[in-house]
Amino acid sequence: MKRIFTYTVLILIVITFIASDIFAIPAFARKYNMTCKTCHSPFPNLKPYGEEFAGNGFVLKDQDAPRYFIDTGDPELSLIRDLPLAMRLEGYVTYNQNNSERSDFNTPVVFKLLSGGSLAKGFAYYLYYALEHGKPGKIEDAWLMFNNLFGSEINLTIGQFQVSDPLFVRELRLTREDYAIYKVKPGDSNVNLAYDRGIMLEYGFEDGPDISFLVVNGSGIGEEFFSGTFDNDKYKNFMGRISQEVGEHFRIGAMGYLGKEERQFFIQNPVFVQNKLWMFGADATISLEPIELNLQYVERNDDNPTFIFNTTQSIPKVATRGGFAELIYRPNGDDSKWYAVGLFNWIESDFSNLDYKSLTGSIGYLLRRNIRLVGEFNYNFTNQFATLGVGFVTAF
Repeated sequence: MKRIFTYTVLILIVITFIASDIFAIPAFARKYNMTCKTCHSPFPNLKPYGEEFAGNGFVLKDQDAPRYFIDTGDPELSLIRDLPLAMRLEGYVTYNQNNSERSDFNTPVVFKLLSGGSLAKGFAYYLYYALEHGKPGKIEDAWLMFNNLFGSEINLTIGQFQVSDPLFVRELRLTREDYAIYKVKPGDSNVNLAYDRGIMLEYGFEDGPDISFLVVNGSGIGEEFFSGTFDNDKYKNFMGRISQEVGEHFRIGAMGYLGKEERQFFIQNPVFVQNKLWMFGADATISLEPIELNLQYVERNDDNPTFIFNTTQSIPKVATRGGFAELIYRPNGDDSKWYAVGLFNWIESDFSNLDYKSLTGSIGYLLRRNIRLVGEFNYNFTNQFATLGVGFVTAF
């Protein structure tokens, strides 16, 4: 009875906190004077039209944005009239987060200042500055895209991005619970499928598969190392992905990742120790309105993720595997005022501290196209505890 009362109070607090009229339109909607549901259902989740818009360098093929560039009289100068800016704000009230048996105001838990758009025909950029969980802010996504490179259908992206972007984009999920397998780092490895620096090439055949190829540092996006570089070794890591539509309602994909990382130790002389790793995975999406099912599986193998340099003993390889299943329900498609999401995360590893299994249920209601009221319940099967959160997500 006490817990029911606590949950009820938390829900009422959040509803009171955000139930006010806010009229705001994010940057791309402002540019084209269109509704958010043109690309999102609901935001930030992208529809196929939104994916096409992003892949086309944030330009609508069938609509030109009037007065987007300043006419300086110099045809070689592309100068945006108004710098496109948008903001995203998230806040929650949680109970029993991290098995603490405490209620907490996680508000704001996320604030992002975003900018992006077309710089000229064939050139686009996107970046955002994020303050999350009370930590000092940093730039996360920050990249430049060369669209239809040299007149081909190839897109080249260079900068900071998530290695998992060609699979499922973490920043576009509807749950606070993450896609856990993308963030796994066994031992002391710096490699995962989240943020990294590098280049990404993408090509889509008209009636065939979509192909992506990535070359990345394999060191994440932290500060530069003592050498003055963002890569802490001489190696680059590679990932390839292929995806194919099968009919109108089914898509299947496969990925492979090959990497090597190195650490330097000083005993009497410098000793260089390597960790070689590979990953492969499969993903699929089944779309049958009003339901969408997203599936991801990843298998990973590291031969020395703790960087043991004693070669007199055999170093056991470390296997890690996992994935997620995400079910999204939108009763009225694009026009849905509410939605529901179920997310199952699963990770198993030879390093037992990485083991994770959880089930999340989330319900959202759109107060406006760009304001969502959300409630989320998560049960952690590994450590056997539940967390409840209610809150808001807004973009303007």
